[in-house]
Amino acid sequence: MLMHKGIGLDRFNQLPSTRAVYALYECCCSVTWAEKLAGGRPYPDHQRLLDAAEVELPALSRADLDRVADSVAREGVPEPTFEDLVRITRIRLTRMLGPEEGYPEY
Repeated sequence: MLMHKGIGLDRFNQLPSTRAVYALYECCCSVTWAEKLAGGRPYPDHQRLLDAAEVELPALSRADLDRVADSVAREGVPEPTFEDLVRITRIRLTRMLGPEEGYPEY
């Protein structure tokens, strides 16, 4: 379960570095990946963050990819392919950010 669910891109971009790394780590279970993405802030839109995440995933070491795969296995994908890792990480990032247009005010 994500602790940073629906935080929005603006808030994510403004988080202190360590909190941004933690929020990203919840999405992928890789500190290396999370640090790279946090270091790329600010992101102008959701798509740029999602694209950066997809670029950094194949750059991970085998050990890091194994950790990511272990985290995906808990979601019912026992032997995930690389495409599964990309897809599920993207879903988790989208969940972390929430809707691009934000939530309605009531």
